[in-house]
Amino acid sequence: MKIGDVVSDFELPDQHGNARKLSVLAANGPLVIFFYPLAGSGGCTKEACHFRDLEKEFAAAGASIVGISTDAPAKQLAFATENHFSYPLLSDPNGEVAEQFGVRRHLLARTLPTKRSTFIVDPSRTVRFQVSSETNMDVHANDALAALASLA
Repeated sequence: MKIGDVVSDFELPDQHGNARKLSVLAANGPLVIFFYPLAGSGGCTKEACHFRDLEKEFAAAGASIVGISTDAPAKQLAFATENHFSYPLLSDPNGEVAEQFGVRRHLLARTLPTKRSTFIVDPSRTVRFQVSSETNMDVHANDALAALASLA
């Protein structure tokens, strides 16, 4: 996905097993979608906790947050519970949504199924921002928050 591309609507289960649809998640304002490789790993925990720590700032910018990985809902629930995440974590077990966004790995699929990338999608499901970094866990939330300010 590139800035200006329209994301096909999708539906994935969240950490509680409830179906969540992109069009509904993005209906009330920008949706920040961050893809992460493995729930509970050190880097993914740092990245997801940084989003959690900035959640009030994202809400003040009118945005909501959702994380996506290939982990099963039960693993997502344990990850969310342990780290006190109030935003949904979606399970993309076959990597179909990751494939749509261009972040699915093929060579390292068993160990690191998705690339660490963040997108902002507006209510029309148009990509407005994208950042990728495998090593700087803070850049995802920081840059997405800065992008929201410039999009306003």
